[in-house]
Amino acid sequence: MKVDKYSIEGKVVGSVELSDAVFGVEVNDVLIYELVKSANANIRQGTHKVKERGEVRGGGIKPWRQKGTGRARAGSSRSPIWRGGGTIFGPRPRSYRIDLPRNMKRSAYRALFSLKAREGSIKVIEDFTVSGKTKEVAKIGTALAVSKGVLISGGEDALLKRSIRNIPWLVHNSVNRISGKDIFYSKNLIITESAVKLLNERYAEGATK
Repeated sequence: MKVDKYSIEGKVVGSVELSDAVFGVEVNDVLIYELVKSANANIRQGTHKVKERGEVRGGGIKPWRQKGTGRARAGSSRSPIWRGGGTIFGPRPRSYRIDLPRNMKRSAYRALFSLKAREGSIKVIEDFTVSGKTKEVAKIGTALAVSKGVLISGGEDALLKRSIRNIPWLVHNSVNRISGKDIFYSKNLIITESAVKLLNERYAEGATK
């Protein structure tokens, strides 16, 4: 399918071919759900932890003698049934990471790109360079009428990344570091001309890269 190519001033300066094998496949809601779920899971830190009875300070002495007091037997004041005691079956540090199979992930990205193409959310922009100033990229976003979007570039660009990080309505992804979560929740998907070529090659079914 052909879509318009925009300049950084927001004017149509040509057209670009989006591969039907990447941007025109059947939208699979289940694959998209699994992709977004894995993205959410992979950013969880999993550092939650509580102290069990063996980790709580104190409680080393038996509170009272075993017999003759009329009270229940107790061996430690840090028992889980006591106030100030340890916690039973509390959360422990763990990893929430979900690694999807490679082919499944690529199929999910194809479905996600196709969804955005069907919604008319994709805008292709000619390749450009910035000096690292936020106002440069903000001006481009305004020219393209972007309210909440993701800009996908062909490669890692430290200056572009620095220019975008202070813009709350725009997120930067590169072809090598694409976030399904960012794309799914975006209203506009801005792709540079060089990134389109790489996406057409990388996510086509049967691609080995």
